[in-house]
Amino acid sequence: MSKTYHFVAIDLGATSGRTILGSLTDGKLSMKEITRFKHLIYKMSGHYYWDIYHLYDEILKGLREVAKLNIPVESIGIDTWGVDFVLIGKDGQLLRTPYSYRDPHTANAMEEYFKLVPKNRVYEISGIQFMNFNSLFQLSAMVHHGDPALKVTDKILFLPDALSYLLTGEMVTERTILSTSSFMDAKTGEISSELLSPLGISTKQFAPIVQPGHTIGTLTADIQRQTGLGAVPVIAVAGHDTGSAVAAIPADEEGYAYLSSGTWSLMGIETRKPIISEQSYTMNFTNEGGLDNTTRVLKNICGMWILECCRKEWTDAPQSYDKLYEQTQQTEGFKTFIFPDAPEFAAPLSMTEAIRQYCIRTKQPVPESYTEQARCIFDSLAMRYRQVFEMLQELAPFKINKLHIIGGGCQNYLLNQYTANAIGIPVYTGPVEATSIGNIIVQAKAANLVSNLIEMRKIVADSIEMNTYLPQDKEIWEKEYQNYLKATKS
Repeated sequence: MSKTYHFVAIDLGATSGRTILGSLTDGKLSMKEITRFKHLIYKMSGHYYWDIYHLYDEILKGLREVAKLNIPVESIGIDTWGVDFVLIGKDGQLLRTPYSYRDPHTANAMEEYFKLVPKNRVYEISGIQFMNFNSLFQLSAMVHHGDPALKVTDKILFLPDALSYLLTGEMVTERTILSTSSFMDAKTGEISSELLSPLGISTKQFAPIVQPGHTIGTLTADIQRQTGLGAVPVIAVAGHDTGSAVAAIPADEEGYAYLSSGTWSLMGIETRKPIISEQSYTMNFTNEGGLDNTTRVLKNICGMWILECCRKEWTDAPQSYDKLYEQTQQTEGFKTFIFPDAPEFAAPLSMTEAIRQYCIRTKQPVPESYTEQARCIFDSLAMRYRQVFEMLQELAPFKINKLHIIGGGCQNYLLNQYTANAIGIPVYTGPVEATSIGNIIVQAKAANLVSNLIEMRKIVADSIEMNTYLPQDKEIWEKEYQNYLKATKS
C-alpha cells in the first residue's frame, strides 16, 4: 500500500498568508488550503510596520486546524517576502515590530551608505540589484536616524527565520533569504563584515547560516500545547518566497528563463555561479541564492502591484479578473505606455492619478476608463518584460528558448499572451501555487524522499497542468516595442 507523506507550508506574501497542506503519494503532490488570512502594512508615527504578532497568531491558528485533521505531519516550513528583518534583544524577546520595506525612512539611504562604501564595491561583493529597501540600506537608515532599538539588538533575524524561532526557540539564518540583503558575499555565501562594520554592526549579530532543507528544531512544548501538534520538525525551506517558487519550476532542461509573477514580477535564470560584472552592474541585475547552491540571476520588476492598486480605485470595474481581462482584450491597445518601474508607481496615494500624471508628463494620451488603464498596464508590463528579457539574454551563458511563468500572476491569460507576443518565444505557465509547492518539495527533500532538484522538479511536472502561449502578431509587437522605448525614455 502506498504511503502518503504530509507537509505544512506557511506561505506569507506581502498582502496575505496561507497555511497549505501538501501531500506526497507515489511521486505525485496534492495541495489543500487550510487557512487564508490578510495582513496589512500599518502606519504609525510616520513609519510603516508589519504586524508580526498577527502573523504569529495566524500561523498558530493554521497549525491548530492542521492538528484537527488528525494526520501525521512530517514537518513545517515558512517562506516570506525578502529583505525585512526582526530585532531580538539579549533576553530573546522581539524588541519591536519590524519595519516594512515600503517604509519611507530608506528614501535616501543608499546615497548615505555609499558615503561609507562605494556603490560599485557593494555590488562587487553582494551582486544585488540596488533598491533602497534592501536590508543593508534599511540598517543604514536605522543607524543614520539613531534608531534606539538597533542599539540594544543582540540578534537580527530575517522574517521567516524569526517566525521559525518563535515556533522552535532556535535561531538560524537561511541562505536564500540572507541573499536578498545586499550584505551577503555572493561568491562565498558568508555575511560580509566589510559591508556591515561601517554601520557598527557585527556579523556575530546574525545566527548561523544554513542551507534550504536544514532542520531548525521542533515545535516547543508550549507551541505543541497551543496547537495540538506533537514535536513536529520545522525546516528551513527556501525562506525567500521567490527561492521557493523557482524551486517549483517544472523545467526538464536548461535554456529557460522564469518569471515569478505576483505583486512583484521577478525575471531571471538559474546558474551555478553568480554573474557579477560591469555589464550586470550597469543593468542592475541581482544574484540571489537558490537550491543546491544555485544562483538566481534576476531583476525585480513592478508587477501586479499597479493593477491591484488601480482595482481598489475602480468603482465600476467587474470583480471578476476574467471579466476584466475579457473587456481589456476588446480595448484598443498601444495608445499609452508607462514605465512600470518608475518611482511614482512605487507607493502613490492614488495609482490612477499617478498613471494620469505620468502620461501628462510624457505627452501621451491619458487613459480615462478602467479598461483603458488596464490595457495600458498590461501592454506596458509585457514590453517591460521584453526589455528585461533582452538584458537577461545578454548576461546568460546560454540561449534562452522559453519562459516559464509561475505564481499567482500566471492566471492572467491576457498578460501571458501579451508577454509571449512581446518576447517572441513560447511561454509556459504554472504552477500557480509555485511558492507553496517549492516550500513543500524542499521539506520532502529534507525527509529524504527526493535527492536533488531534478527529481523535485519532475514531481512538480507530474503533478500539475501547464498552459502554453505561442507568440502572435510579431511585426505589430516589434513596432510597438520601439514606440514603448521612445515613450518611456527618461
